[in-house]
This record gives sequence, structure tokens and C-alpha cells, in this order.
Amino acid sequence: MSGNPKIDSILDEANRLFLKGKLREAIIYYDEILHENPTHIGSLNNKGYALNKLKDYDGAIQCYNSALKLDSKDLSVLVNKISSLRKKGEFTEALNYCNAILENNSKYNIVLYHKERILFSMGKFEDSISCCNKILEDYPCNGDVLFDKSCNLALLSRIDETLAVLENAISQGIQYKIKAKNNKSFEKLAVNEKFQNLIS
Repeated sequence: MSGNPKIDSILDEANRLFLKGKLREAIIYYDEILHENPTHIGSLNNKGYALNKLKDYDGAIQCYNSALKLDSKDLSVLVNKISSLRKKGEFTEALNYCNAILENNSKYNIVLYHKERILFSMGKFEDSISCCNKILEDYPCNGDVLFDKSCNLALLSRIDETLAVLENAISQGIQYKIKAKNNKSFEKLAVNEKFQNLIS
């Protein structure tokens, strides 16, 4: 906490609105705090996160950059910046941040998760699978990661593996069956009987 009761109470209100999904209203409160205290990292980070949710990636990155000037090693801010860069399509820069964090903490799963998605977007399917496998060592039932791994395998035309991993993903939750129906990664499998059985 900042130790300033006024700022603390504004922050509580901002976070309450944020958690209710009232992002624009929350940003007004974060701005009020930053007007009083421009170096309030929590508010910069949360405002960035709210802007990211509103798809204002440039605005979000600006907030994160301001926060990182105050503390260049703040992992929460760095991870949020990676997310905004990835969504903006700035894959190389996002990947550089991932690699820098993973150098000191190779099992930082949230960063590995961003990294596997970035590598997928860059068409580096083998490398993306390696990241998926690292996460799955700790969380073998992570449906999102299993699904992403199956997408990578499909695009490498490793059909049997694709179907086995996709089946595992679908066993974690029905949503993956729905996702697979509409995912371009599986276009080559449209006529595959086992694939059709999995998604029907």
C-alpha cells in the first residue's frame, strides 16, 4: 500500500470497478491517483491492464513503460507488457522480453504460455511445442496448453499426435471441442473421421 489513506481508498474503488468490468470508470480513478502520485506503479500497471482489455494496446504499453522506468524488473508489469505486445502483433519484441525473464526463471509458466503463443503466431511450431511441453510437465491437464499444442501439431501435419493431444484437451473441457470446430489450424483434418468424431 502507498501509506496514503486518500490514495488507498481511491485505489480500492478503482480496483472494485475494474473487477466488475467497468474498465473506463476504473481508469478515471487510476488517473486521479496518478495525478496525485505519478510514480504509483500499481495504478500504472492496472490502468495499463484496463487499457489492454479495451484493446488500446499502445496506451497500455505507455503505462507499462512508465512503470518500468520506476522498476525495470517488476514481473507483473513485464508480463502485462508482453501480453499487449503479443496482441498488437509485435512478436519479436514480446519474445525478447519472454526470453529475458525465462533466463532467470525457466519455469515461469505464465511467460512460457505467452511465449508458446507468440512462437505459434510466428509460425515456429516446433519451438512452440517445446514451450507447451515445459508447461505440461507441471500442469499435464492444462486444457489451453494442450489445445495450443494440438494446433501446432496439426500445422506440422503430425496427425496421430494432433488427434491424441486434442482428445486430451477436449477431455479437460467441452469448450475445446467448440474451439476445434472453428479453428483454422485443423482445416487439413476436415475429412478425417477421428477428428469429426472428436468434435461432433
